Amino acid sequence: MWDVEAFTKAAAVTVSELAAYVEESQRGEVPVVRQRPPAEIAEKLRLAELIREGGLSAETYQDFLHAFLSEGTRLHHPAYLAHQVASPDFPAALADFIHGATNNPMAIYEMGAAAATVEFEVIRWMLEKAGFPGGAGVLTHGGSLANLTALLAARAHAAPDAWTDGTPADLVILAPPSAHYSVSRAASIMGLGQKAVVELPTDDLGRLTVERFPEISGKRPIALVASACATGTGLHDDLRAVGQWCRDRDIWFHVDGAHGASALLSPAHRHLLDGVGLADSLIWDAHKMLRTSSLAAAVLVRREGALDAAFQQDASYIFYGDQGFDLIGRTVECTKAELGLKIFLNLAWRGERGLGDFVAGRYAAAHRFWELARRRPGFALPYEPESNIVCFRYGTADPAGIRERMMADGTFYLTSTILNGIRHLRVTVMNPATDDTHLEHLLDEITRLTPPDTRR
Repeated sequence: MWDVEAFTKAAAVTVSELAAYVEESQRGEVPVVRQRPPAEIAEKLRLAELIREGGLSAETYQDFLHAFLSEGTRLHHPAYLAHQVASPDFPAALADFIHGATNNPMAIYEMGAAAATVEFEVIRWMLEKAGFPGGAGVLTHGGSLANLTALLAARAHAAPDAWTDGTPADLVILAPPSAHYSVSRAASIMGLGQKAVVELPTDDLGRLTVERFPEISGKRPIALVASACATGTGLHDDLRAVGQWCRDRDIWFHVDGAHGASALLSPAHRHLLDGVGLADSLIWDAHKMLRTSSLAAAVLVRREGALDAAFQQDASYIFYGDQGFDLIGRTVECTKAELGLKIFLNLAWRGERGLGDFVAGRYAAAHRFWELARRRPGFALPYEPESNIVCFRYGTADPAGIRERMMADGTFYLTSTILNGIRHLRVTVMNPATDDTHLEHLLDEITRLTPPDTRR
């Protein structure tokens, strides 16, 4: 039996500690990241002892939670400028709390009617925004699984018997070298192998160049994958030109919009996805720019039956003929969390316009960083940002060394990537608290940590 009194006490402790954690993180009063060795953290948290003996109570739990939260990465911190993971808004956190207690795995409708209905409506809204009238969709645990699901739908379109007979050897996936790694991973999972991923020509910044596309002979493309936007640079492929090229050749057009599809909510930025309506499939991660906690990613298809063709199954213990409102026929997952509730509660609290304003604000902050950096001597920025991602270098300094020094003392957390064969520092402005003050401080820190002889 669930001890409701103990739960109530522990829940109150959880809310109190998390509120303090978020508040001090937003003020930037603590290191943005801590990464002590696992052995030290395990000892501090008494992990082995608690696993063996148990005995945690509402009182000792508070000490544990406080210690736990002091280790790791603070995504609510204004100096968090690293990976494309949201600083989650509190309505999404409430949804996680609700799911943790109710545990309705709603891919089977009878296991979570309310949660499934919420997902139906969220998907309907996303389809409308993508320009897929009459389409279909499903939410998955992350963009990697979403890309795999979309490519399985594309495979079913190209080779309807592949589920039963195996993937034919002449199938290929067309994609730029800058495509997210989950695309090539999906190729191997599907039995195609890495050699079946045909790299398409791009410009120096990794964007697809349609005028240089080769004609494909002797192979059957499952799909062509375009980015909106590219993970490394935040730059967008020309979806209209690529989509028309695919349509002229009857090739499935897949858009990886995991990060950038949220720009559809910003009137000032939705032009970046011009042509997305030509796509056969689109993925859209809510745990990036829609501010939900991880994970919640949508797979959207333009044609109603395309997702249902991706999977075939027969299990008498769960499939009873007509599946009605079940989503299990559209996804790898059966025990699927109430993902739609996270997106819905953020929308219900902030509204479509509020989320669009958040996207526009973070894109503007990244552009502001680009403006501030290019005014300073020694900073090299290879392109004007289109999203909230900016790549840059400072003199001849080693980007990895700069990043590691900032992470060691917890002042800033950013990433790096290789662009045109050269490693660049990479900023992703995810946090609503990050402003000019923090961006100027970052530039100051980079200058301070760089040896004078490498600043030019």
